Amino acid sequence: MGGLDSLDPPWVWIAIGLALAALELLVPGVYLIWLAAAAIITGALTFVLDLGLAVQVSNFVFLALILAFSARRLLRDRPIVGADPLLNKRGGRLIGETALVTQAFEGGTGRIRHGDSEWLARGADIAAGQRVRIIGHEGSVLLVEPLTLLADEGTVPPVQSPPPGGG
Repeated sequence: MGGLDSLDPPWVWIAIGLALAALELLVPGVYLIWLAAAAIITGALTFVLDLGLAVQVSNFVFLALILAFSARRLLRDRPIVGADPLLNKRGGRLIGETALVTQAFEGGTGRIRHGDSEWLARGADIAAGQRVRIIGHEGSVLLVEPLTLLADEGTVPPVQSPPPGGG
């Protein structure tokens, strides 16, 4: 009645590799796939070379280390860039937006409302009810500046006088 003696070691390693690859889909991060690759390669080598158990285990450990550290270096040198680099960076997404001061800024700190959220903010002293522009963030604290209207910035084109001599 067999027991563990009836299991073929190469297929055990390949099954372990496939199970680790399936777990990679469920667990966040990219690290189980390297262990899966090491297990599958160990299974293939065991199938070809008929290795003993101690050699199989040490082969798996060394392959896992080599693959994991090689992948780490590869991903460090060529990072994966997503289509939206500000995904899950809410403070970064708010830069350039306008907000309403809900608690006056005293000593450079106050509270603002953007959408349905209230944020702690830093900036010049501003009265409650004023509008501000978000210019940056430090962690969860937004950096703001007072919002100036276009007419206040002198952007109205100057009135030109007609050229001399009629026209």
